Amino acid sequence: MSKTITTETSQLSVVREAILNAARWGITEFIVEIVKSNIDLLMTLDSDLRSIFHIAIAHRQENVFGLIYGLDTAKYNFIPFCDKNDSNMLHLAGELSPESQVKLQQISGAALQMQRELQWFKEVEGIIPPMLKLHTNGKEETPYETFDRSHANLVKEGEKWMKDIAQTSTVVGTLIITIMFAALFTVPGGPDQDTGVPLLLRKKLFKIFIISDSISLFASTTSVLMFVGILTSRYTADDFLKSLPNKLIIGLSSLFISIAAMMVAFSSTVIIMVKGQLEIVIPIVLLAGIPIGLFVWLQFPLLVKIFISTYGPGIFDRKMKWL
Repeated sequence: MSKTITTETSQLSVVREAILNAARWGITEFIVEIVKSNIDLLMTLDSDLRSIFHIAIAHRQENVFGLIYGLDTAKYNFIPFCDKNDSNMLHLAGELSPESQVKLQQISGAALQMQRELQWFKEVEGIIPPMLKLHTNGKEETPYETFDRSHANLVKEGEKWMKDIAQTSTVVGTLIITIMFAALFTVPGGPDQDTGVPLLLRKKLFKIFIISDSISLFASTTSVLMFVGILTSRYTADDFLKSLPNKLIIGLSSLFISIAAMMVAFSSTVIIMVKGQLEIVIPIVLLAGIPIGLFVWLQFPLLVKIFISTYGPGIFDRKMKWL
């Protein structure tokens, strides 16, 4: 009889350790199947007195943490838990531990890494009762103090990353503004000597030139203003959640539009000048597409990542149902 009990205890210990490891590595399916067979296994704690949800937060495993939304009211049995260091869930979300840094390496750019950390902190903050938000742990720190201390270096790295992009893009935007502004006063065909009205005013290609030149000028001006806003930002931690990404999205998008419009203006001017000589027009128009392609290749993936990270569906599944 004692051997049977010992065997069952040993097997249960193995299962509990497997659940904890699954939480660390983000193996959600395993946890769901095991817990469905025995709901009491949800109360499994590791040596630091952390539940699978605390472990998921510490290791930044969003899929495992998302299981807490499938517990409905039962999730409030886990939220008040504190580990052996008296840290609650929000403390763990605010701590940039070695485990969480491993997950952050999958995200390119310090600013986007900082945004992801803020998304985690805000998500956990949303389910934590107000009294726990000011709870101090063994280091006598509130969750907010833990976050500020732990992320101080990442904030500096994010600031440098943002400013490097903004400074480089500002130079490009300023050059485009200068070129497009000058082009408006040196229109193809020149002005009428008596009236000052452009001679080719009624030509469709000339209208395309004027419209694309104006779009390029306005878009590049917008991009420069956005990048100046990035350079002069306060760079508080919360700025990395929405404010700075929004400015970067608008700045890069406007810069792309300005470059594309500039190439259209250039191509329309060439067509007017060579008067339909296709053997000259076609190669020049194709070459004009190279700068647009280079921008798409170099900067568009970054723009997409920032857009999805800021406006996408998010990494947390709040509608999960699994029990």
